[in-house]
Amino acid sequence: MASSTGHTRNPFTEVETPAVGVKLEGLTKSFGDHVVLDNITLSVEPGEIFVLMGPSGSGKSVLLKHIVGLEAPTSGRVLVDGHDATSGETREKVRMAMVFQAGALFNSLTVYDNLALYPREHRVADEAGIKDKVMRALQILSLEDAAKKFPSELSGGMKKRVAIARALVMEPQLMMYDEPTSELDPVMSATISEIIASLKDEYHVTTLVVSHDRELALNIAERVGILMDGKLIFLGKPDELRQPKDEQVAAFLYPKIDLKHPRYKKLET
Repeated sequence: MASSTGHTRNPFTEVETPAVGVKLEGLTKSFGDHVVLDNITLSVEPGEIFVLMGPSGSGKSVLLKHIVGLEAPTSGRVLVDGHDATSGETREKVRMAMVFQAGALFNSLTVYDNLALYPREHRVADEAGIKDKVMRALQILSLEDAAKKFPSELSGGMKKRVAIARALVMEPQLMMYDEPTSELDPVMSATISEIIASLKDEYHVTTLVVSHDRELALNIAERVGILMDGKLIFLGKPDELRQPKDEQVAAFLYPKIDLKHPRYKKLET
């Protein structure tokens, strides 16, 4: 539960851990002559669920890479908890966790060992302490019975939950999700959305979600940003997207199927 100071008691360490904010100030990224991100300015507040949407190729994944420090801006800057995201010191001070689109689980390891890998590699606890952290994370995601299974034995939804549990073991202050509901049926997509919202409420972790999922954005986001062609064309509350005024936003969120003039005939080869 979050305290009046904006901190939360971490379920693994039982100490208060502040959620962190993220600021993008004029972020521009170019690869040669191709501008992928064009002067992006936005803030994600501590403890907020922020959903970033946009069509494929709009720059969403590149933006995430800047936040975790894997890419350096061509101009502008990215700050995480007030620190430059490209600095190795920032990654030491701020605990960030990424839930990848495909899960990125190690197929040769059991679910338990996938979760235990990070604390073992970083020697954050002895084996008994690691077991406690891993089993707590599995319990939070209702995955205790999957501990001895291998990823190949899991459904798509279970793999997503395992990936989230693995991120929790890192005791993050900032959780990032890359297309968390992709390749899932509508019920499991709703379940993953509920998990993301519940974790934010229970542990006050700052949450940044990159997604194409309109229902996820409308139902769990506190604010939504929409990228198109590297530009931030919308930033606001999800309720504003139920009947968007901007034609580009409306065409993206509520595309109409036109059998007389199909889109694929206009696509570039």
